[in-house]
Amino acid sequence: MAEPTILIVDDEPAIRDMVKLGLDVAGFRVLEAGDASTAHAMIVDHRPDLVLLDWMLPKTSGIELLRRLRRDDNTREIPVIMLTARTDEENKLTGLEGGADDYITKPFSPRELVARIKAVLRRIEGANDEPVNAAGIRLEPSSHRVFLNEQPVHLGPTEFKLLQFFMTHPERVFTRTQLLDQVWGANVYIEERTVDVHIRRLRKALQLDTGADYAWMVQTIRGSGYRFSETADQ
Repeated sequence: MAEPTILIVDDEPAIRDMVKLGLDVAGFRVLEAGDASTAHAMIVDHRPDLVLLDWMLPKTSGIELLRRLRRDDNTREIPVIMLTARTDEENKLTGLEGGADDYITKPFSPRELVARIKAVLRRIEGANDEPVNAAGIRLEPSSHRVFLNEQPVHLGPTEFKLLQFFMTHPERVFTRTQLLDQVWGANVYIEERTVDVHIRRLRKALQLDTGADYAWMVQTIRGSGYRFSETADQ
């Protein structure tokens, strides 16, 4: 199987060189871009398996590029990890809610970065290919598609994996820690608050413009965690 292709988007050549070295050693194929415009063109032309995207870029910021990718049907499912020096929680949430699949702050170790990349890629690969159905929701792992009453909806890689896990484990309550282990993978350095962000994104995707609402099936169990159920929470 061909090695995954990673696009590094950072305006600092030294950062790109450092990241590229670590990814080369880990066996990834690496592409590079120094600004959002070049990065977008490379994403469209080369369809990388994952994008490492710096927040602070000249002219167009990384978060603006991320939002553009998520609005486009052709790029919305490409996983993105944000690279940034911004460490406060509000900026992390902004990145995650903007569509990032993970967030890593500078400085970071190459080993941690590789672990994060592999964790995100695992969420896309190796899933059971059998379709899953629940009360009007149909999830097809082989084509990475979700339908609500036969209407297609678009989910990012993490939301897709989260919904798949919920649908294959209905009526069970999972803590945030358990969801991190099962969906993101054990030994991955991600805050529990990240789960809440992706739950919100999943619920939003399960609300159709036509008025059909499936968000209620992803239920918050106060003091415990989350549950997927075909029965309305009492």
